[in-house]
Amino acid sequence: MNARLGLPRASRLRTGRDFARPKSHGQRVTRGCLALNWLERPDAPAPRVGVVTSRKLGGAVVRARARRLLREAFRLHQRELARAADLVLVARPSIVGRSLAQVEADYLAALKSGGLLK
Repeated sequence: MNARLGLPRASRLRTGRDFARPKSHGQRVTRGCLALNWLERPDAPAPRVGVVTSRKLGGAVVRARARRLLREAFRLHQRELARAADLVLVARPSIVGRSLAQVEADYLAALKSGGLLK
């Protein structure tokens, strides 16, 4: 796979409306350390992701690490999604202290149970 696996601005949810739409009109799956809300967008060229971390997780450093782990799991597997969708990843308190491999496993399990993997 020679294509760069970046996370450009076009691949991120940015507005409050973008975050609210999958939560209110989409579907939801919870696996391990994350909850996945998604809304399929058949007309979109690529999937987009947004990450939510609550203060329940801990201080700013803990929340920032959780966001990095979830974004990295999306970045590594974005090409494996069966169709374009807006994904909102919500970190649960169990993410604290987890490794990237553990977060990745939960992310892939959520995608698989939601039928979003190729």
